[in-house]
Amino acid sequence: MNQDRLTPNQDDAITDAAAHWCMRLHADDCTAAEREAFDLWLAADLRHFDEYRAMQEIWQTADLLPRRTAVVEIGARPVRKAQPRHWRPFASAAAIALLALPLAGWVGWEQGWLPNRYQHFEATDQVRQVQLSDGSQIELNLHSELRFFNYKDQRQVTLTRGEAFFKVTHDTAHPFIVRAGNGQTRVTGTQFNVWKYNDEVKVTLVEGSVLVSSHGDDGGYRLGPGMQASYHAGDFEPTLAQTDDADNSLAWRSGKLVLDNLSLAQALPVINRYLERPLLLADDSTGAIRVSGVYNTREVKRMVDNLPKVLPVYLTRSKDGSTVLNRITPLTNKG
Repeated sequence: MNQDRLTPNQDDAITDAAAHWCMRLHADDCTAAEREAFDLWLAADLRHFDEYRAMQEIWQTADLLPRRTAVVEIGARPVRKAQPRHWRPFASAAAIALLALPLAGWVGWEQGWLPNRYQHFEATDQVRQVQLSDGSQIELNLHSELRFFNYKDQRQVTLTRGEAFFKVTHDTAHPFIVRAGNGQTRVTGTQFNVWKYNDEVKVTLVEGSVLVSSHGDDGGYRLGPGMQASYHAGDFEPTLAQTDDADNSLAWRSGKLVLDNLSLAQALPVINRYLERPLLLADDSTGAIRVSGVYNTREVKRMVDNLPKVLPVYLTRSKDGSTVLNRITPLTNKG
């Protein structure tokens, strides 16, 4: 099979097959012969592995299956470097799974356990604009990834890494929830930005209003336009702040990384978003050095390499290959 391109019919066939195997492997009457046939199908094409893994997410998100069969292990196997996954709704796949278990599927949807639509988006080396099945628009920053699940009573996005700007279609009866880190942002229709790095999350509101919680409940603190909320894992409540005209939170949408007189310790979480390996500080004195400038988000690695030309630092390598910033200690006059 051609590994580079699928026709629409071939693409649908893989989706249908993945849904079939997901149904059979979770069934009580699945036979050893079927499991052997599944293993052969899975090994035949790397796309089979990717599609089956995506199908499992639909089932596992519902938390509807018996615990003893909730996860079918497909093992660790070499997978080619992931390519940007083009928008493709999984409604047909979800429908097949639902039809396989009509009663459980109907109950799952009616109770809000099971989504009827799943979408997965990823941006690698360029900003990506996508549209959800509800009409909401999302702009993904470099190296960002999210998943969308449409439930009967809510629309749910999980930002697994990176940054995204949301323009949410208004639907009071169908709230839109973005989960990032341990917290969530809840809206019905508005425009806002969510940034996530490690266990830190920052929400910036542009239009409308949102409720931000640092620990994932449905309450939280309401933001108005021009406000920000930030939190780390374990925070009891988010930290709130008012932005000003000089705020650069959305500069990435123009391909810019703006460092406005930040200490290196403050700048690193922003810089590291664009690096394959994190930039490290040798010590606190290095982190206290301040940096300013406007840089291209696609050339942050070059910016790091050039830091010794503009700051009193030099670069070394850690054992794992990460770049380390070290402060140059001024020579003292012993005379």
